[in-house]
Amino acid sequence: MSALELGGKQRRTLRGLGHALEPVVYIGKEGVTDPLVAAVDAALTTHELIKVKLGQGAPIDRHDAAAELARRTGSGVAQVLGRTMLLYRAHPGEPKLKLP
Repeated sequence: MSALELGGKQRRTLRGLGHALEPVVYIGKEGVTDPLVAAVDAALTTHELIKVKLGQGAPIDRHDAAAELARRTGSGVAQVLGRTMLLYRAHPGEPKLKLP
């Protein structure tokens, strides 16, 4: 899969919506593994917009982790702030979020 490209207005809208969200997936010392990608994929299908938190012992850079997760799940990176990344992918059948 390839990562979804988000425009500036779309990222700004998603950052506003994602501000109050809690992380639903945590990247640990194993890094980005197949089960972790499956968990992110499932969370994106359910929620469309999710936060992923990079743990202290994670062996991967935060920007690299966000890019890899986006690529492997077909999602877009709305934000990387500190050790937290915000990922978005519209629901294939019934999108809940409307982007500009």
